[in-house]
Amino acid sequence: MLPLLLLVAGAASTAAASGDGCRVGCPLALAAYYFTAESNLTFIASLFNFPDYTALLPYNPNITDPNYIVTGARISVPFTCSCLALPADPTSTYLAGSIPSNLSRGESYGDVAAEFANLTTAAWLKATNRYPADKLPASGTIDATINCSCGDKSVSPRYGLFLTYPLWDGETLASAAEQYGFSSPAQMDLLRRYNPGMGGVSGKGIVFIPVKDTNGSYRPLESGLCSAGTLLHFCELLCFYIEAIKHQQAKLDGLFRNTLSGGAVAGIVIACIVILIVGIWLVVIYYRRQKMRKAKSLPCPEDSVQLGSASQAEGIKVNRSIQFSYEELCDATHNFSMEHKIGQGGFGSVYYAELRGEKAAIKKMDAKATQEFLAELKVLTHVHHLNLVHLIGYCVENCLFLVYEFIENGNLSQHLHGTGYEPLSWTSRERIALDSARGLEYIHEHTVPVYVHRDIKSANILIDKDLRAKVADFGLTKLTEIGTASRSLPTRVVGTFGYMPPEYARYGEVSPKVDVYAFGIVLYELISAKEAIVRSTEFTDTTSLVCLFEETLSMPNPTEALEELIDPRLAGDYPVDSVLKMANLAKSCTHEEPSMRPTMRSVVVALMALSSKDNELTRGLELSPRELRSG
Repeated sequence: MLPLLLLVAGAASTAAASGDGCRVGCPLALAAYYFTAESNLTFIASLFNFPDYTALLPYNPNITDPNYIVTGARISVPFTCSCLALPADPTSTYLAGSIPSNLSRGESYGDVAAEFANLTTAAWLKATNRYPADKLPASGTIDATINCSCGDKSVSPRYGLFLTYPLWDGETLASAAEQYGFSSPAQMDLLRRYNPGMGGVSGKGIVFIPVKDTNGSYRPLESGLCSAGTLLHFCELLCFYIEAIKHQQAKLDGLFRNTLSGGAVAGIVIACIVILIVGIWLVVIYYRRQKMRKAKSLPCPEDSVQLGSASQAEGIKVNRSIQFSYEELCDATHNFSMEHKIGQGGFGSVYYAELRGEKAAIKKMDAKATQEFLAELKVLTHVHHLNLVHLIGYCVENCLFLVYEFIENGNLSQHLHGTGYEPLSWTSRERIALDSARGLEYIHEHTVPVYVHRDIKSANILIDKDLRAKVADFGLTKLTEIGTASRSLPTRVVGTFGYMPPEYARYGEVSPKVDVYAFGIVLYELISAKEAIVRSTEFTDTTSLVCLFEETLSMPNPTEALEELIDPRLAGDYPVDSVLKMANLAKSCTHEEPSMRPTMRSVVVALMALSSKDNELTRGLELSPRELRSG
């Protein structure tokens, strides 16, 4: 045990002796990479040694389409901010990220700096690497050194996550800061203190701007178990006590040499060591509890609305759901660490956890998402169905949290449009369509009151390990009056562009036929694996999936034309007549006139017939449009 403790003390001493520029770094900083016409996310990810571009997406919530990013945008790239020393002067220390960069034959420091888009310079690369500028190896690795900041307690303890932002032509500290919500005189004064001498600079140099983390909150300056100073002090005390024990052992050995056996002396020394270890353990427990108290006292993201208790949630009955404590959720997610983050939804971040022996997904709601929290809690505490995601519980301490069953196989959008998943067979696609239709039929036909989801899309259909589907994300769900499920009710327009029917997008009219329309687009996605809005390869033109299929189905030979739209990953392994029937069902669902669309009950019947092997049942799909609408 003693060698391990001495190793900890030695590591801390090394950090303390690294110089006056810095002593320790921080685990996370962000770099603002300037996106040019020649850039793409895959290149940026490889430059910073990430396995693929998806690692960048949690830090860039504004990216809605990874294939289409505006030139001049800034891509936030995470990296570790370390305390480094100059090769020529080990006592000169500085905060920076050191990114290994592979050299190609003939490359210079200037070439590497250009690849990193002004995040570093040729002169700085020369100063922070051991190779002279004129003697770079033909191949090998150098360190691409990007300066960073971990915050400054003398300026503000509130900010501990900073963006390294290189100024380009015409940009100033003020213009860069405004992009990240800092524009008032007080805020600019704060930023000038973080960036001394940069207030009047334009178009050159680097500035450091506090930014929010992937949870939408500003990370405080000291967010670890304890501060660096506390850790150093602890290690110094540890060394002191170890030396004291050695000294006491020598005195005891001399004092009791003639009266005590060597075993007794050794026993006394071991007892002292045990007491020391217990003391260290108690100190660690104390700091863990202090950290948890600090986490519990932290407010929600700015401007969020908090609920003091479940009773304030408009009288929602939650007797079938568990109320978790904030401390329990923090423990299960390691204080909502990035290692536990599994997704980013429209209204919050999602984390994996194991709670009370059950795998769970915890949604931490974003600021101003109170109404969505209430809507989802209201629906899922009343509605229980095999094809609807199950709500385990909730938490209303500090922030708003919903705890769901964990669905381990992602969502339908990832299976159809993403990478890393095996292609879905046609049988699986039929089953997923039927499962999700049954979930929608239940909330449309079998609940009191009736619910309209309002955000049906492939990303909100979860897929379990058996490739069965569950409808999720009820944050936009709206009630309709009992007995008037077919009636349209004006409301504020919310949802996802590309899935909204005309009457809803134009006039805000809500009825179950809104979900039927969106479900028709999901059927088109299952057939083609194309997104709801289809872009050309040059990204100069777009069309809706509805228009694409309607044009195809209106051709003289729709079966032949349809084969051009079918997902090529199916490799021809599908019954063409079944695909055509599903396409025609989707066409009925996406009819411009709501009254001409089928009910979800009729859709379920049609999909049951489609997936059935009994030829007698297949006549269900041959119902006339009027029969489909009548259900």
